[in-house]
Amino acid sequence: MLSQNQSFFFVGVAGSGMSAIAEYLAGKGFSVSGSDRKFSSAEGDHVRAQLEASGIKTFPQDGSGVQKNLTAIVVSTAIEESNPDLKRALELGVPRLHRSEMLAQISESVKTICVSGTSGKSTVTGMIWHILNYAKLSPSILSGAGLVTLEKQGKIGNAVAGNGEWLVAEADESDGTLVRYSPEIGVILNIGKDHKEISELQKIFAEFSKNITSKNKTLIVNEADELANAFSVNHLKDFGLEAKAGVQGMDFKPEGYAIRFRVRHGGELVQFKVPLPGFHNMMNALAAVAVAIQVGVPLRKCADALESFEGIHRRHQIVGCFKGVTVVDDFAHNPAKIAASIHAAQDFTAGRVIAYFQPHGFGPTRFLRHDLVKAMQESLRAQDAMFLSEIYYAGGTVTRDISSGDLVNDLTAKNVQAYFYADRNECGKAMVQFAKEGDTILVMGARDPSLSAFAKNLGEELSK
Repeated sequence: MLSQNQSFFFVGVAGSGMSAIAEYLAGKGFSVSGSDRKFSSAEGDHVRAQLEASGIKTFPQDGSGVQKNLTAIVVSTAIEESNPDLKRALELGVPRLHRSEMLAQISESVKTICVSGTSGKSTVTGMIWHILNYAKLSPSILSGAGLVTLEKQGKIGNAVAGNGEWLVAEADESDGTLVRYSPEIGVILNIGKDHKEISELQKIFAEFSKNITSKNKTLIVNEADELANAFSVNHLKDFGLEAKAGVQGMDFKPEGYAIRFRVRHGGELVQFKVPLPGFHNMMNALAAVAVAIQVGVPLRKCADALESFEGIHRRHQIVGCFKGVTVVDDFAHNPAKIAASIHAAQDFTAGRVIAYFQPHGFGPTRFLRHDLVKAMQESLRAQDAMFLSEIYYAGGTVTRDISSGDLVNDLTAKNVQAYFYADRNECGKAMVQFAKEGDTILVMGARDPSLSAFAKNLGEELSK
């Protein structure tokens, strides 16, 4: 169990998942310190300043910050055994905790809502927190991405240590650690091919589901997702388009960059307007509302809250409109997210969608190749176009036996308008020349921290 006299050192503290937990613990009065390789870069120094402003002591990643009196050193799956901080902790006999074990300890000490699924976790986590905060419940949050509202306050935006009884946490299935959580309320948004095969993911979600239902706690699932809905047999808390015992959405309508829809719960029917695009964001909102109602927030108050929700960092963020061309920055990187992002852009675009995608990792691209191509082919209209630059090398042992060019060849063979430029800057120039007034350039990709700067540069080039 956690106690206030404990102290923790985070290796890779600038990472989105790690920084959130570190900030939360610091906000709750724990002694927190950490290191990161990014601290020698301009971007890393900015994050370092934000971490220090939240009460976290920062160190270079050379073992100098690891002290014998630490309760534990906290690591993620990405930290290698050769890491200087980890080696120093081993020398001093400091216990090691995985990030998910730390989150599990936190969730055992407070009433927790865990949001899971292969797509939409950060947005739904943010929406739930926003609704509960609007309802003056002073919730805490641990998210994988920053809330725009909090970023505008100069914060990283992925953590808040509130004074209320509820913690809203994003729970990750990609490394299998989802099975460590047994929250008061669990959410399964969807299950789709991403980091693992579907069969392996089903086992992970099944164990997560069992952790909740075996303790008679609340499991909320998406009835519109066949694989997620399979876990709802014994627990009738759901959301979707035909939800019988939960929250039902209907009458979806795009309205510029926003969406309108109605929500039914019990005998009540309420109009919603959310300032985000896409059908997938109606589904995200339904999930958030289902949780909020379970906590005790009235349906009308949920609608009022979401009307002021400003979104999540790099989740279909509008960079700007430049000489009639809109530029959007998005985190989409798996087939379902890419399809949803393209469809959302089509909803508010008068002209064409010029979609750009930078795959990350040679292994993941090889694993998802046919699914990515299928998602792009089925989402893009005849007038739209797909641009890809070379795969972003995300580190680790790798066999470079696939290229983004292979995906483009697959697409052109299916009569999709697709173009490959190995160099990202050259790809950007080609998109700027290709774009016309009324078009939207949609930048998609994950892991590479420079993608947002790339999207902004496109706007600058379009303005010339």
